[in-house]
Amino acid sequence: MWARPSQLLRRGIIGMNRRNIRYIGRYNDRRLYPLVDDKLQTKLLAERHGITTPALIGTVTTQFGVKQLHKMVAGHEGFVIKPAKGSGGKGILVIERIDGDGFIKPSGVRLGLKDLERHVSNILSGLYSLGGTPDVAMVEALINFDEHLSEYTYEGVPDIRVIIFQGYPVMAMMRLSTAASDGKANLHQGAVGVGLDIDSGTAVRGVQFDRPRREHPDTGHELASLHIPDWRNLLELAAGCYEMTGLGYLGTDMVIDRNLGPMLLELNARPGLAIQMANGEGLRSRLDLVEKQPAGLGVAERVAFAQIHFARSGELKSVSPPPQPLAAPLPSA
Repeated sequence: MWARPSQLLRRGIIGMNRRNIRYIGRYNDRRLYPLVDDKLQTKLLAERHGITTPALIGTVTTQFGVKQLHKMVAGHEGFVIKPAKGSGGKGILVIERIDGDGFIKPSGVRLGLKDLERHVSNILSGLYSLGGTPDVAMVEALINFDEHLSEYTYEGVPDIRVIIFQGYPVMAMMRLSTAASDGKANLHQGAVGVGLDIDSGTAVRGVQFDRPRREHPDTGHELASLHIPDWRNLLELAAGCYEMTGLGYLGTDMVIDRNLGPMLLELNARPGLAIQMANGEGLRSRLDLVEKQPAGLGVAERVAFAQIHFARSGELKSVSPPPQPLAAPLPSA
């Protein structure tokens, strides 16, 4: 059932107009957009600022370079091909392993070299880019995501979206891929969104297709026990993207690699608003509070502030068997 506008206002839910005018328009200088709209620029910028990102295997910039793709990926167990200017997960192709002359997707689908070359050629032509402009294909190393998260996702790497406002992490969620989302962490395609407590990185609420969920639809694993490892470090990496880009209202997409820990996947200068649904709470009160804070605080201070003021308990309850009644004592002899 849809909530009335007055109910949304009372809950602090912000809509697209307020997001665009009050926050993006006021705090994001448009000349800085290319730093986040182009994933290759973002990666190079992150490297200069010491922020960990998935390793770049190489780039393909011309149709001639497409024919060199097989040499670029040779020797790599798995890799990801993505458009530098893509959005919403479009055009991302994940290859989990190479088997002889075949390339195996996480779903088990086998592709040939011609399929990969065709995909890269489509990227270059702008099929997946913002505005359909010519693009660059990036080839990145596969993320070895933390194994303890595997039961919460289906054929895809779960990522963590953190909204950063004026350098403060104000709201977070994890996006879990599903069969409906074709293994992609995209809520509009059917991924599960799990709201996360800013203080602890634990699950507070789960949704899929705007409806509450308490377990993953494909693995059946309950969501209440979800906890993000190395949470403080992840928040500090995300908060540091404020200084890195100069953008005041920013969506940071993070992943957890089992060997390298938290790393930055990509940035978004126009992050969506579904994160409010995943958390069951509006952004407005948190954004209002941040606007009242003095300028000049460092990353660690901003993260500590957020953990204190934006902490909350979850709606999810762990699924566990009911306690067994105590055995009645034996009668005395």
